[in-house]
Amino acid sequence: MINPIKTNSWIVYSKHNPQASLRLFCFPYAGGGASIFRTWQENLPATIEVCPIELPGRGTRMGYSLFTKLSPLLQALTEALLPYLDKPFAFFGHSFGALLCFELAHLLYKDYDLEPVHLLVSGRQAPQIPDRAPLHALNELMLMAELHRLNGTPKAVLDNPEMMQLLMPILRADLAIDETYAYASKTPLKCPITVFGGLQDPETNLDDLEAWRQHTSNCFSLHMLPGDHFFINTAQLFLLQVISRELQLIV
Repeated sequence: MINPIKTNSWIVYSKHNPQASLRLFCFPYAGGGASIFRTWQENLPATIEVCPIELPGRGTRMGYSLFTKLSPLLQALTEALLPYLDKPFAFFGHSFGALLCFELAHLLYKDYDLEPVHLLVSGRQAPQIPDRAPLHALNELMLMAELHRLNGTPKAVLDNPEMMQLLMPILRADLAIDETYAYASKTPLKCPITVFGGLQDPETNLDDLEAWRQHTSNCFSLHMLPGDHFFINTAQLFLLQVISRELQLIV
């Protein structure tokens, strides 16, 4: 039998685990791809199948057109993921990915009466708080300076003009979606929400993260981890320990 997940270009996973009782869909930060989550499967319990999302224009989907608007991207994600929501599922998203999985959770509930068993969001202010320092319209030099400051792009990439020529349009498209987002009031989700923040993250503060609490009628927890905005990479084992503990309560 053909494994349906292998045929879905939106999902790039390191190890298929059909015996898993829960699928964890992981949404990357702006400019990022599924490779961010390549080691997660080996550091999470076998009861969880990690399903990293590959957005168009990068990685294995390099030839696909970029999305620059949130609504069409959400519709495309919904169509791609619906066949794989036949067992309990959870969402994790970092920064831009946090916004995507939050809005996707609401769309799935509204249109299909489906909801993740847990929403895990990381490194982003709550949806109702506007972005205070948008980056997508900065000129090349200013955006490069911000990338250096945020410390999330490898120096080898920043110093490589050809690689930056490929990355910049992807990054600007993702940032434009994220930073021009306008929150519309929503009924709180019924699933628990777990929020992660970096103790040295210049992009968010404790109040910004705590404000996610209003988006669930269920349990809420907030975990601050060592690191800057990209603690998802530098404090990965701490992060995965908490994710494992939260999801094991379900599976």
